[in-house]
Amino acid sequence: MRRFLTTMLLAATCVGASAQTQTANRGQRLNPDDYIFPVQQASRLFSANFGELRPGHFHAGVDIKTDGEEGHPLVAVADGYVSRMTVSAGGYGRALYLTLRNGTTAVYGHLQRFRKDLEECLRSERYARRANGVDLWFEPDRWPVHQGDVIGYAGNSGSSMGPHLHYEIRDTPTQRLHNPVRERIVRPEDNLPPRILRIHYVEVDTLDGVPVRSPAESYAVVRDADGRYRLTRGEPVEVGRRGYFILETSDRRNGVYNTFGVWRVEARCDDQPYFEYRMDGFTHDLSRCCDAVSCYPLKIGSRNEVIRLAQLAGAPDLFYPRMVERGVVRCEPGASRRIRIEVEDDSGNRSSIEFPIVGRREEFRAEVDSAAVALFPGRNSLVRIGDEAVARIQKGSLYEPLFVHPRRLDQPQSRAGVVVLSPVYRFLEATTPLYSSALVTIRTQVPPRLRLHAVLAGRGSKGGLYHVGGTYSNGAVTAVTRTTGDLLVVADTLPPTVRPLFTDGASLSSAAELRFRTSDNFSGIASWTLLIDGEWVPCDRFPMKGTLVHRFDRPAAHRRHTYELTVRDACGNSARHSGSFVR
Repeated sequence: MRRFLTTMLLAATCVGASAQTQTANRGQRLNPDDYIFPVQQASRLFSANFGELRPGHFHAGVDIKTDGEEGHPLVAVADGYVSRMTVSAGGYGRALYLTLRNGTTAVYGHLQRFRKDLEECLRSERYARRANGVDLWFEPDRWPVHQGDVIGYAGNSGSSMGPHLHYEIRDTPTQRLHNPVRERIVRPEDNLPPRILRIHYVEVDTLDGVPVRSPAESYAVVRDADGRYRLTRGEPVEVGRRGYFILETSDRRNGVYNTFGVWRVEARCDDQPYFEYRMDGFTHDLSRCCDAVSCYPLKIGSRNEVIRLAQLAGAPDLFYPRMVERGVVRCEPGASRRIRIEVEDDSGNRSSIEFPIVGRREEFRAEVDSAAVALFPGRNSLVRIGDEAVARIQKGSLYEPLFVHPRRLDQPQSRAGVVVLSPVYRFLEATTPLYSSALVTIRTQVPPRLRLHAVLAGRGSKGGLYHVGGTYSNGAVTAVTRTTGDLLVVADTLPPTVRPLFTDGASLSSAAELRFRTSDNFSGIASWTLLIDGEWVPCDRFPMKGTLVHRFDRPAAHRRHTYELTVRDACGNSARHSGSFVR
């Protein structure tokens, strides 16, 4: 018997939070009067909000603009102490964590630099560890701060596309993330309602306990008035006996051109609420579940929020305060019903759309070919392609049961510096997200000279190859990865390139930094070592700018110095550049 609800109602064994955990995650409301604004001398505009749906994660904080400049002072938003300080090439770059007396933790990401005493502590630890990246933790009495104290300066470090502050508020005991706008910790100027951009509909049937969907039917939308939308079509939307809607939406704020995510979506059928999504907060272990909350196959091709108005097995209840039949809309043939969808942003602005639906006469029936393999979230799975390729997918990695069609495809053309060593293998479609990494092994002939440089690569939708990772051993390359879609074995043979951003022998006596331009053809910069006069010195990498930077931490002696910079990519190729400067 085909039963859609049996699969939609499956326990979310991989990522679903227990009732006890969800209760803890909801946490307590914050007192806005406890906090001040974290950035000084800036216009208080924002570029991203809390909980935005991004492939692979919810956005964990708010991004505050610094007017396109670095160096704006950052202040402690409340009394507490510096509990953690990190430096990394990616992620938050230079980041500071303040544990506050009110029971929360404030996180500041993408800093240019820390205040002077913290920078001196950082420099000492980096030299002692001979490490460019560090993660330092402190006791409460080491670095106390009072509300309003300057703790650092806004910058553009880590995975940042421009100067800004990434700002989070967490519950200290549980590390649950709060929505700082909804809880009025920060208050952007915003009287603009969300935009409703498109409505999609899919019908669902099941086969052997696996949901199978019809191709999405998409409907254009037009705005009638501020906050009121309608479909461009005049006739009712035809729907099946079991299906659900997908909302494509975005939000704007006063004074900026950035787009933002929405806070809440409610859906009603015949004026009865049957679905509600709300972004009030979450713990980091649930961040990747955004791929279950969104309609991932549509989301990866859109810059907008694409929210599934139904609950997959792997989408935790935490995000759905109201849910009837997992969001399934039922409509018998010839029957008429009415759908209303309301969208609200975190400043309280709302938009809505209403439209009629009518049950279609024909019924969608699932059809899957005999070569399909069924995978289930609650089981460990092996997906094999011949004798040479296997993907081990652990229990809890999938967000729902699914059919897969594993197959071998033709070997693609290589690119400059990249040697293709195997055919392409497709274990899962690229539109299938994974919560946990799979272990992928591909056996192939690799010449001895290429074995240290052999890795798995992915092939994008336009045919380009990109680095996935892994290592060669005993006739195979194995990688731990969440990458789905087309995979193959390649070897990267080109070293990175290094170019100093100063002339050899130049006088840098008045300069604050030693700067280099670096790039790589395929796998990216993995590590780097800078020696000045034969001694190791710390060096920061800015991946979005393609630069490596050493900040001079000693007074100029007005003498000649030598340097040697060694840069390695993720496939074991290295480049070395040496020269001199005067300082």
